[in-house]
Amino acid sequence: MIKRLKRFLWLSIPLIFVISISLGLMEKLTAQQPSISHPLSSLTEAEINTAVSAIKSEKTLSEMAAFPLIALQEPDKEEVLKFTPGKAFQRKAFLVIYERSLNKTYEGIVDLRSKTLSSWKEIPSVQPALVSSEYELATQVVKADSRWQKAMQRRGITDFDQVKISWWAPGILSQKEEATGNRLCRGLFYYKGKGWNYYGSPIEGVVATVNLNTGKVASLVDSKNVPFSKENWNYDVKSLDKLLSPLKVLKIFQPNGQSFQIQDNEISWQGWKFRYSMHPRNGLMLYQVAYNDGENIRPVLYRASLSEMVVPYGDPEPNWSFRNAFDVGEYNLGVLANTMELGKEIPENGVLLNAVFANEQGEPYKIPGVIGIYERDRGMLWKHYEYNTQRNDVRRSRELVMKMTVAIDNYDYSINWIFHQDGTLEVQNELTGIVLAQGTAAQKQSEDDSYGRLIAKNIFGVNHQHFFNYRLDLDVDGQANSVMEMNVKALPMDEKNPLGNAIAVTETPLAKETVAVRDLDMKSSRQWMIVNADKKNALGAAPGYMLMSGGNSMFFPVEGSKIRQRAEFATHHLWVTKYKPAELYAGGDYPNQTQPGQGLPKYIADDESLLGEDIILWYTMGVTHIPRSGGLAGDACSQSGFQLIPRGFFSRNPAINLPE
Repeated sequence: MIKRLKRFLWLSIPLIFVISISLGLMEKLTAQQPSISHPLSSLTEAEINTAVSAIKSEKTLSEMAAFPLIALQEPDKEEVLKFTPGKAFQRKAFLVIYERSLNKTYEGIVDLRSKTLSSWKEIPSVQPALVSSEYELATQVVKADSRWQKAMQRRGITDFDQVKISWWAPGILSQKEEATGNRLCRGLFYYKGKGWNYYGSPIEGVVATVNLNTGKVASLVDSKNVPFSKENWNYDVKSLDKLLSPLKVLKIFQPNGQSFQIQDNEISWQGWKFRYSMHPRNGLMLYQVAYNDGENIRPVLYRASLSEMVVPYGDPEPNWSFRNAFDVGEYNLGVLANTMELGKEIPENGVLLNAVFANEQGEPYKIPGVIGIYERDRGMLWKHYEYNTQRNDVRRSRELVMKMTVAIDNYDYSINWIFHQDGTLEVQNELTGIVLAQGTAAQKQSEDDSYGRLIAKNIFGVNHQHFFNYRLDLDVDGQANSVMEMNVKALPMDEKNPLGNAIAVTETPLAKETVAVRDLDMKSSRQWMIVNADKKNALGAAPGYMLMSGGNSMFFPVEGSKIRQRAEFATHHLWVTKYKPAELYAGGDYPNQTQPGQGLPKYIADDESLLGEDIILWYTMGVTHIPRSGGLAGDACSQSGFQLIPRGFFSRNPAINLPE
């Protein structure tokens, strides 16, 4: 979707490094390389250079060739599960190469041990994620266009440097655009004026579509001249009239140091052991999550990541109806992660970790402080007060949190993986930032404004949704897993239930992929449990983990709508598939300008069995955002998440033996 604030700075690749040095957002990597001790260790600078060199030595690339994605080619799962320290293992890199002059996309796999290209193939009729140089190209093309200049002049704007452009993937295409197969992007315009927060001054009625293959404006819409806000929407301390009284200092510190240990990309804490990675597309990911119950180290899941997200906007006006952003696949969410600061996004007792990425030229760089890890207090873990003896037993809850934050143009998100002492694993997304504003002549709210709300004079907030899909490769006590759906119902009054108070639970196995496309149901308190029927707990039942949903929403675009066809993963809360290593993205490998039915609908087409198999849970959660007055800048943080809670996995609460 939306190009991040960072992208406005990254106008050209040489400029990236100038800015990064001056702002301290990136660091040139040192010659010393970290050791590669595990098959899931992140790619190093040297490995990225090796991968790109292998491609260039075996394939003739043009000067316009770009590398939208360079990442670890994940090794065979069985090889990883059987790996022991000191044992030799394969190392491969996966690369996406886009030739803009040819409008062709290629995938390459490089064997990093032999430094050779082991796989190369063209992927026809797809568009990879947008890259930073394309935003500068599109900006130059549009600002030189006489039609665009006249559109700005018609609105009283003669200094074109005051116009900021936000470049989007094209979203919903017209039939003509779809037929050409060209690589497109669409520009939205804002008036900067005297303030730096231009998001409150959208230039409504003008949308430019640029053909990135030809470097020309494919179309320009200049539909209406709407007044734009001239107010200063800056929100820094100096710009605000009155500040609240400062709070007294609150310090969070651990005088004896942190309780977690980090070795390479493996973390241990309170029975938990897992690996992490920063993927350029998915962002913060987990691998090989296991729990030590005191006798055995028991696997819970093999791999967990944000798979895709989509943000559909609910105004049917043509300049808005195309806006449906796939933030993971269209923009590579991971590389847009921000450097964080202790005492701000991460409390003072946290630790900040770096990540290595590659730019579109295939050159490695480091972003410091892009992952945060810390412990926090969460109130009571468990308690019981015994009246007869006045005995009071209580333990405080401690959690381990891993966080990343990302700015996607006007919106900011954080992804948090949270480990609980009772064996629960939680995902919590935070949504904040600035509302995507629509210009309007209105000064007061009208009863006819059903597509959103007036949030300030001349600024309208359009109703929209944020849908996230998580791919969860669960291995509960091993790989032979099944999914049970649990539904609760009240039984009718009869001779067996004379008072009408009986509550019954039914468990139904989701036996095939097409059957395991399910939705939440409040009426039946529907839940899903992942069990290992090959194992038995102390009570003779299958150990499992329960997927507990948090807040959620239904996907509102109606049947037949184009966004519903492109983002079919968002139309259901739960999908289950049999494990296949190439099936990684709920919206398909290339959601930019994609065809309908990609991703999950294709994955379930063979309708494989899910009983006692290595299975993947795909969970979709949505937030419906109805903007509110005063919510333009610094939009209050909202949360959405879910939990994986042990059910019959432990004989007792694993945190029962915590010392006081």
